[in-house]
Amino acid sequence: MPRKIVHCDCDSFYASVELRDLPALRASPVAVGGSPNQRGVVATCNYEARKYGIHSAMPMSQAVKRCPHLHIIKPDMAKYRGVSRLVTEIYQQYTEIIEPLSLDEAFLDVSNSTACRGSASLIAREIRDKVRRNLGITISAGIAPNKFLAKIASDWNKPDGQFTITPDEIATFVLQLPVKKIFGVGSVTAAKMQADGIKTCADLQQWPLLELTRQYGKLGARLFELSRGVDNREVKVHQLRKSVSVETTYTNDLKTVTQCTSEVQRLTKQLFQRVDAAGVGNRISQYWIKIRFSDFRTTTVSETRSDIDATVFDALLEKALIRSDEHVRLIGVGVKISHPLSAQQLLLFEE
Repeated sequence: MPRKIVHCDCDSFYASVELRDLPALRASPVAVGGSPNQRGVVATCNYEARKYGIHSAMPMSQAVKRCPHLHIIKPDMAKYRGVSRLVTEIYQQYTEIIEPLSLDEAFLDVSNSTACRGSASLIAREIRDKVRRNLGITISAGIAPNKFLAKIASDWNKPDGQFTITPDEIATFVLQLPVKKIFGVGSVTAAKMQADGIKTCADLQQWPLLELTRQYGKLGARLFELSRGVDNREVKVHQLRKSVSVETTYTNDLKTVTQCTSEVQRLTKQLFQRVDAAGVGNRISQYWIKIRFSDFRTTTVSETRSDIDATVFDALLEKALIRSDEHVRLIGVGVKISHPLSAQQLLLFEE
């Protein structure tokens, strides 16, 4: 039987939470992010702000130029995490098979749910109603037999809407789907496909698998399947943590080695607090440091280590700084986490 996957995506999540608490601003353009005078960027914005061409990751200084009366709110991550946990509790009333993608979106496998007579569309509607009523924010949802189509469907009737793609509708639905909607197709790949005469999934379906693989490498096989609406990925409840990191972009460039060293030590302290909270201190496999210079060139230096030693970052910093004479705009430090195979001995023969 086809699976029933729901992709839930909170609408303008950070901004929605803030506007819930500041209802007087609901009709005004609002952006959550950093200061326009301190290299801040837009984390998210409401739909009123989007009318001015403002979008996530845009420099806040540019956003203010487009909308001088933009209301800027500093992010409150603790509050957003709290609301995200409450949203997840609502999801759990319908299924335990939940794959969070971020604080504001998740995949739900409701294939075996008995709620709402087993209807995934009704489950999505109930979830959206409960989130709106209990938490004061809205969610858009996509319902489909697989993750690829469910994620696309959740964007179909935004904000505060939902869209369902049934198994019988897949073949027709994907034909007119722009290739830029396919996960893994970025601007560079999309331009290459445009040059090859590929604009929609219908165009992709005209290409044999072998030709797609020759032209686009490993992505080619994925394009072959997704252009036909095929996606066999399961909703993963547990995802292994692969790394822990922390970074800061500075309002004023760091100009001396002493300043950089002081910042690395501060960031390292935060990093190991996160490592300790995640309980992965005994599984560190590599240390790395990232430096972005004032000319926006970025360099990364790493070292394979399995012990906990904060002084490693001082040596990595020294190696990174000699790669440029420019001042430092950003510093990030992190560790990679190893995941050893299970120590359980497998039986050669079943008992």
